[in-house]
Amino acid sequence: MNHLLAIETATEACSAALYADERIYSRFQIEPQGHSRLILPMVEAVLQEAGLPREAVKGIAFGRGPGSFTGVRIATGVAQGLAFARNLPVFAVSTLAALAQEAVALGAKNILAAIDARMGEVYWGAFRVAQDGLVRPVMPETVGAPEAVTVPAGDEWFGVGSGWGAYGQSLAARLGDRLRDSMPEALPKAEAILRLAALVEPGSADQALPVYLRDRVAEKSSATTVR
Repeated sequence: MNHLLAIETATEACSAALYADERIYSRFQIEPQGHSRLILPMVEAVLQEAGLPREAVKGIAFGRGPGSFTGVRIATGVAQGLAFARNLPVFAVSTLAALAQEAVALGAKNILAAIDARMGEVYWGAFRVAQDGLVRPVMPETVGAPEAVTVPAGDEWFGVGSGWGAYGQSLAARLGDRLRDSMPEALPKAEAILRLAALVEPGSADQALPVYLRDRVAEKSSATTVR
């Protein structure tokens, strides 16, 4: 879709990207406590760089989580607000899929994306790269102890995400000699959200829902950031 805007705030990184006239304009910054302050100026910056008014946007894509509880809520709220104003279609894209997409440029074919969920757990998902260069899930996304992570047998896997930084030894032990390499510093970006939106059915603004995976914790307090 031309003039598609994407935002991603589910981790310590905050980013916005715009696809317009066969070009991608993007902003990316790592600032864990600044997402609510940064995201709308980033949106305006990519629109200004493309020479487009906000009214030119035809759809909104956002990272639906899992990730930081507060960060996922910010992306969802901003996407809903922008979409409600003009009745735009919304594309809810997995943050884990966007994270896995970062490994495609390195030649990875099978990717285990893991985000540090705190409390001794990781959000994780297993993905394979299709012929079009976009990742597809091969197992349901879940949250749990790194010692319990499983992937399909018989493949070589590439690890990405903060879960590998926090629990790399445990995750590597689970994969054994099937682990090709890992990139714990990888973070999901709005550019990947843009690309993966092509695989998502659009919905209305009120259908733009976050995915926490750890709902029972998120419900305890809206004032507490849960990763």
